[in-house]
Amino acid sequence: MSDRLFRAALPAAALAAVLALSSCQVRPLYGGVQGAALNAKMHELAFNTPSTPVAQAVLNELIFLTGGGKGESLDPKYDVSVTAYAVTTDVLVNDSSDTADAGRTIVTADFSVRRRSDSKLLASGQRRATALVDFPSQEFAKQRAIRDAERRAAREVAEIINADIAIALNTEPPEELPPAPGTDKPLK
Repeated sequence: MSDRLFRAALPAAALAAVLALSSCQVRPLYGGVQGAALNAKMHELAFNTPSTPVAQAVLNELIFLTGGGKGESLDPKYDVSVTAYAVTTDVLVNDSSDTADAGRTIVTADFSVRRRSDSKLLASGQRRATALVDFPSQEFAKQRAIRDAERRAAREVAEIINADIAIALNTEPPEELPPAPGTDKPLK
């Protein structure tokens, strides 16, 4: 009896799940006509001059991500300001030699995005990323390992900030949407 009930309820449950999912408003951030408009906005960014090597690493990665590898915009409509710093701390301390065998590097970046036309703040925040690092016994190798950890964490912070910028620009009304597939007229 329960097997029959299960077979009868299964199609109804599947139909309910399909109806629930069809009302979902989730769409890809970079998909469709709106995604093309967002990609165009991501290419209209100008970046500040970095003040630290870690900020330079974050900005380099961010410029690559937002520009699709093409560099900064020649006609920017938005200003992005990023400051970043890194802190490395010991994690595993060897009691016999009082030296650390491993550490943790944390890169912290503050960012803001402003529209150039009216200086309106579109997004701002602070993002952090952590990279673990092993400390070799040689000092030069240890410094190189810390620098590599800073670059890994800087790359991760840049990816998070890139997503934050995309979300902020996606809520901005487009000046003009690109033409829909199969038409020649731009959407308004």
